[in-house]
Amino acid sequence: MRADDLILFYQVVETGAFSRVAEQNNLTNSVVSKRIARLEQELGVQLLYRTTRKLTLTEAGKALVHGAKNVKQATQEAMESVSGFGENISGHIKMSVPSISGDLILADAVAEFCNMHPGLTVDMSLDNRFVDLVDGGFDLVIRTGYLEDSSLIARHILDSQWVVCASPSYIAKNSKPLNPEDLTQHNCLQYAYQTTGASEWEFKANKGNYIVRVSGSFSTDNATALRKAALGGHGIAYVPRCLVYHDIRNGQLVDIFPDQVGKRLGIYAVYPFTRQPPNKVRLLIEHIRTRYLAISHYF
Repeated sequence: MRADDLILFYQVVETGAFSRVAEQNNLTNSVVSKRIARLEQELGVQLLYRTTRKLTLTEAGKALVHGAKNVKQATQEAMESVSGFGENISGHIKMSVPSISGDLILADAVAEFCNMHPGLTVDMSLDNRFVDLVDGGFDLVIRTGYLEDSSLIARHILDSQWVVCASPSYIAKNSKPLNPEDLTQHNCLQYAYQTTGASEWEFKANKGNYIVRVSGSFSTDNATALRKAALGGHGIAYVPRCLVYHDIRNGQLVDIFPDQVGKRLGIYAVYPFTRQPPNKVRLLIEHIRTRYLAISHYF
C-alpha cells in the first residue's frame, strides 16, 4: 500500500469527485480511478460506491478515511516543517496582542520581523479580550492568563509578575500600607481587565494565596490610563510589573509589597490546533520569544 494512494483516496473523499482530484494533481480521470482500484485490490475491500452522480464510502472506506487523512496531514506538515529555511518568508499573518505587551515590546518586534522578511505583511491588533482565533481569522494570538480551549495550542513564553505600587506623593499624604489588609483603607485604582475581579487583589501566605477585596474611586480597562493615575498620586495600583518597571526603577512609583503579591500569570503564544504551524508563524513566535526573554527582568 502506497502512501500517495492513501492521500489520493482522501482527496477523492474530500472533493467528492475523481475529476477534481485529477485536475488538482495534473492526472487523468482514468489514472485516478486505477490508483483507487489498486488501493482496493491491495486491501482486499471495496472503499467507494460509484454512481454517475456521487461517490459514497463503504464501511471499509469509512474505517480507512481517518487514517488516510492523517497520512495527508503528516505529509503536509513534514513539508511545511522544512519550507522557508533559507528562503524568503512571504504571505500574511493576522494576530492579536494585549495592550501592555503591544506597547512595550511587540509593536517594535513585529515591525522588525516584517522588515527582516520583505514579502511578509502582518496585521496586529491590540486587544485585551481573548479573541476567537477561528471566527476572527487569527493566525497567532499573544495572551496573558490561562488557556481553556482545547482546540488551541499554547506555547509558554515567560511569566508576568504583578506588583502593588503608588507614587511617593500618595504615600507621603496617606501613609504606606504595612500589610495587604491595610489596602482596604486606601483608594485603590482598579484595572478592569483582569482574569479575576478588578477589586480582588491576590497575595501570598504560608498556607497558600489569599484575596484582599479593595475599593476605590477610579477604574479603567486601559493600562496606560491606570499607570498615569498612579503616577499622578491618585491612588494605589495593582498591575503587571512590566508596565511600571522603569517607574519603580527611577523612583516615580514605589513597589509597596515586593515579595508578597501572589499574582503571576503566564504569557503565551496561541495558535489554532495543528501539529505543525506554518513556518512564518513559527518563526514569528521564535522572534517574539527572543525579544521577550531579552527583557525578562521587566516581568
